[in-house]
Amino acid sequence: MIWDKLNGHHFHDQPVDHVLAKDIYDLRDYDRLYENQKNLNHQSWKEFCEKYNTKAYLRESFSDIDLSNDIICLWFFKERSDQMASYVHLKGKQIRYYPNTFLITKEKDIKFVPTKRKYIRTPLIQLDMDIKTYTNIAKRFQK
Repeated sequence: MIWDKLNGHHFHDQPVDHVLAKDIYDLRDYDRLYENQKNLNHQSWKEFCEKYNTKAYLRESFSDIDLSNDIICLWFFKERSDQMASYVHLKGKQIRYYPNTFLITKEKDIKFVPTKRKYIRTPLIQLDMDIKTYTNIAKRFQK
């Protein structure tokens, strides 16, 4: 499972428990999924979801995140042409919006904070994750 690649520096407890992991998913495979992000029925997405036993949902912006899930599992798909620095705030903590980065948390206070210019798109993939999986990840790294 992809979560096996997580290590202690990916888990943070401030301001709330969360996992932040950049580039734990193979870049070639990420690029294939990136190219097909608007077609989650594409074979590459079907294989990903089957392999990792999850469902994937394209969110065109952070305002589209389904906050009714117990665990919020986001995978950033920043536009390649977007060279501006942009950030996500998790309960006030500033997190850089990098491509191929996972943010996993129970926290619902997640906001995209644009810099000076207005972003046309801030795509991300929301994955289903159950509480048991998140708890197992957190237990590995909590002190």
